[in-house]
Amino acid sequence: MHNRLNQFFQLERNQTSVKQEMLAGSVGFFTIVYIIAVNSLILSEAGIPLEAAIIATIVTSVTGCLLMGLWGNAPILLVPGMGINALFSYTMVNSMGLSWQEALGVVFVSGLMFCIVAFSKYAKKLSEAIPHSLKEAITVGLGLFLMFIGLEKGGIIVRGSNSIISLGELGNPEVVATILTFLIAIILFLRNVSGNFFISIIAGTIISWSFGLIGPAASAEKTFTLHDYSTVFAAFSFDGVLSFTFWVAVFSMTMVLVFENIGLVHGHLNFIGRSEKFTRAFQANAVSALLSGLFGTSPTVSTVESAASMAAGGRTGLTAVTAGLLFGVSAFLIPLIKLIPDSAIAPILIIIGGLMLQNICNLDMKDLSESFPALFIIVMIPFTYSIADGIAIGFILYPILKIAIGKAREVSLTLYFISALFLMNFVVHFIG
Repeated sequence: MHNRLNQFFQLERNQTSVKQEMLAGSVGFFTIVYIIAVNSLILSEAGIPLEAAIIATIVTSVTGCLLMGLWGNAPILLVPGMGINALFSYTMVNSMGLSWQEALGVVFVSGLMFCIVAFSKYAKKLSEAIPHSLKEAITVGLGLFLMFIGLEKGGIIVRGSNSIISLGELGNPEVVATILTFLIAIILFLRNVSGNFFISIIAGTIISWSFGLIGPAASAEKTFTLHDYSTVFAAFSFDGVLSFTFWVAVFSMTMVLVFENIGLVHGHLNFIGRSEKFTRAFQANAVSALLSGLFGTSPTVSTVESAASMAAGGRTGLTAVTAGLLFGVSAFLIPLIKLIPDSAIAPILIIIGGLMLQNICNLDMKDLSESFPALFIIVMIPFTYSIADGIAIGFILYPILKIAIGKAREVSLTLYFISALFLMNFVVHFIG
């Protein structure tokens, strides 16, 4: 069995092992498992029954991770994406007036268009059309976003009364637990202890328990079943396919899916030095997004938290497969998984974000026409709390600056087209 895994996932070639990959997959799973509860609650805002939404999220996450692992052979976790689930519920359903069944139809059509791009020559052309500075900026922006999420989850930063954000209450037990867990995590990481993040999560959970922040009462919560999932599976509707609203929704979601995932997949693979895996990883991403509409949830993305798996040593698809199988088991263990507090997860996100921020040294700061669009991406991703919006702003600014300094020919026709689409998307949303 060990030899088969080694051969299929090319473990030796990627300088890894079965143990290392499974540990990395476990770390990634515990880092992203919160998506089960959070995504389900957001989907329920669109009218999808909560219990069915939970099962849909689990089924989609299992399928996405297995697709990425077995086809893409990359340590990237595919789960319903934050931000795009808000687009699904709050924009397409609550604002644009689509039913949640029609919104699932939008997901399916957008996923189909995503597949057309991913399985054609356009994927490579799109990737080549994006300048090196913007690609690096996406990686750095994701790192800053991850760090921001970690600080927020741990209570170290909060919404300010006289400013956008401010320092949290350092005497709060949850904040103290986060800080103690962070110290354990960073020390174990710097000393290169095997399975350091996994150990840190366990230690952080124990610390929170000792502070009385979690307890056995939480484990008495309801066990989720397949009841009512039949009302969501394959429930997508194309009743509004002839309406302008439906196709505006398709355009918006397709734009986010394609360009957010180009940035995410490239950023993750660049982080581990495996850019050659881009094509198949991108294809797995597209198929997973398509199936999301069938399974009854908003689309999957190459989640930012995948970086936790990579920093823990994940280098192949075995990492993603491990996480996918754990998502399957989670259907029976949701009450136990929910015992893991934010204070145990937040330090991992902070450290990974810091690692990704190091890519800023690859930017050419002397050429302002390259660095300014890149810096806008880096800043706007966390400040807008939207990966797609942050990327869009940088992509629109890049050709404008090149034209302004007489270097319009340095911008490819493909990038001009992409920038125009991003600008058009903002205009449509503004008019709407």
